[in-house]
Amino acid sequence: MKYLIQSAFVFFLSCTSLAAYADTQINVVGLFNGKAVVIINNGKTQILSVGQQSPDGVKLLSADSTKAVFEVAGKRQELGMGQAASVGGGASSQASSVTLYADPSGHHMADGSINGVPLKFLVDTGATMVAMNSGDARYAGIEYRSGERGVVQTANGNVVAYHVVINTLKIGGLTLNQVDGTVLEGGSPSIVLLGMSALNRVDMKRDGIALTLTKKY
Repeated sequence: MKYLIQSAFVFFLSCTSLAAYADTQINVVGLFNGKAVVIINNGKTQILSVGQQSPDGVKLLSADSTKAVFEVAGKRQELGMGQAASVGGGASSQASSVTLYADPSGHHMADGSINGVPLKFLVDTGATMVAMNSGDARYAGIEYRSGERGVVQTANGNVVAYHVVINTLKIGGLTLNQVDGTVLEGGSPSIVLLGMSALNRVDMKRDGIALTLTKKY
């Protein structure tokens, strides 16, 4: 009996240890001053007030109509409306991935970065490459005019475009290096299009409004 109790205790400690290292998935589905409507670990929708901590260990530090700041296992994460992130231990996770949730229009958008510079992305399976406007390219420190020059046809007519290689592209826990991209002269597209030059390097899994991208290589 003593051996069984000790074994059960060891098993309990092992499960507790694993839980401590597991990431917590947070999805923001509503924002108000002092409150955030969230889905945690694909569970039921719940409302957190500033200073309140969920049973999953997610604490809301601040919130307004544009963003919310959460704390999980001592780590902070800022999220906007419709955004999601995995927060927590994560040290034992081997897969580099991110889960995005569709907005009311059905688009999957996310905050990320190119070469360490923050930019907003839109998943676009119809785009051959990651595409951005020339202003965003300059902001990310890309010397796009050194790339191969060409012309692409857009809804607004023909536009001069340049082929570039993006050193680092990051969205949530997903990081891709040496990604082919296209820079279009002017202000279009207004948001960076996450095209197939990046999406071909991830596994895409849809579950309702959730789209999980997991790095293949």
